Amino acid sequence: MLRAIYRAAWWLIAPLAVLRLYIRSRRERGYREHIGERFGYSAGRLPEDDTPLIWVHAVSVGETRAAQPLVDALLAARPDARILLTHMTPGGRATGEQLFGDRVLRCYLPYDMPHAVRRFLRAWRPSLGLVMETEVWPTLIDECKHADVPLVLTNARMSARSAKRAAKFGAGAREVFGGFTRVLAQSPSDAERLSALGARNVAVLGNLKFDMASPPALIARGRDWRRAIGTRPVWVAASTREGEEELVLQAFEALKMPDALLILVPRHPQRFDEVAALVERKGLKLARRSKWAPAAPGKNAQGGSSQASAVSVAASAALNALPHDVNILLGDSMGEMGAYYAAADLAFIGGSLLPLGGQNLIEACAVGVPVLIGPHVFNFTQATADAKAAGACEQVQDPADLARALRELFEDKSRRVAMGAAAAAFAARHRGATARTVDVLSALI
Repeated sequence: MLRAIYRAAWWLIAPLAVLRLYIRSRRERGYREHIGERFGYSAGRLPEDDTPLIWVHAVSVGETRAAQPLVDALLAARPDARILLTHMTPGGRATGEQLFGDRVLRCYLPYDMPHAVRRFLRAWRPSLGLVMETEVWPTLIDECKHADVPLVLTNARMSARSAKRAAKFGAGAREVFGGFTRVLAQSPSDAERLSALGARNVAVLGNLKFDMASPPALIARGRDWRRAIGTRPVWVAASTREGEEELVLQAFEALKMPDALLILVPRHPQRFDEVAALVERKGLKLARRSKWAPAAPGKNAQGGSSQASAVSVAASAALNALPHDVNILLGDSMGEMGAYYAAADLAFIGGSLLPLGGQNLIEACAVGVPVLIGPHVFNFTQATADAKAAGACEQVQDPADLARALRELFEDKSRRVAMGAAAAAFAARHRGATARTVDVLSALI
């Protein structure tokens, strides 16, 4: 009964979903492109041969970047196979293009409607499907089962809050989660919750995000930026969400360190102008990364061609010193988060001062930057708890507490250095999930 209601609801929702795409395209044009793919109409069909196709679904930017080590490992382990990368957002698609270029195929995952999913599966004929982290689509799971396509929930996580909501559907939830061929969980607590919801063949393999490594060229770029910035205290607020920049700027003002520089990096690129306007309304002096350090023709840190969505720097000599009266450097570029971390003394991880669930702190730790994070981390509970236990991370409660923690760490260099070393060690200690995942998947291809 629940399944019938769910499928009927999609017929009602689909026109509204398309309308929403056009509304969102006013701010991000990519939403009005490739709309046919969202109903299973692919641009072309694969050649009729026996080449296996491994399909990896990574909904948006964060999941796509988390999938990078796995996709690279699959390309290395199975050079005979094609990789199809699917997304739900233009940002995810652009990130996939930036990271992998023409090494992978790409399209949008169709809406969770039977005919759309069937068209998708007929067009691509995957030998194996991998969905990342929390992507649970009942119709997709059903249709993969009927098409005899093994479907694996990879790098799976399940917060206590989400598990409680899913459990309300009782047998319906158990049927959905039981439809996965395998579930590869990040942690024992994730595995326990997923098993309670009906998942079968659950294994704990660790978090793929620990295997994300910022390219050395990107780290070097950040070090070059730091030399151009000078010796002033620098902190980065990374992946901030709507409504959160106001709180971060409150913390910046409460810090009362006139020479401090805040690198402010909104999570969604369509909000760059909005955040710049907010900073200027506050009377703070703003510089934009895209204007301060313009790109030179050449290659980006991932080895692909330079493009507008990923601004690159040829060499430190091309940088002008950042004016000392600049308070805020707006990170209005994509694919440079590792460089922003490398340029900073401290990192605050966004999505956590408001009840949004937090964002990934692992990349900052891997660069060796001490981490501060807010109270709302229900999407990253285990990673946050482990980082705190390792001495790599401190949790703060509000803007005033964030200002207090920043001030203390800026004033205590020895503690700051020790936290940075602990962060790097913490990230290194938890690597290896990618190799374990590829070993499990090899038996299914």
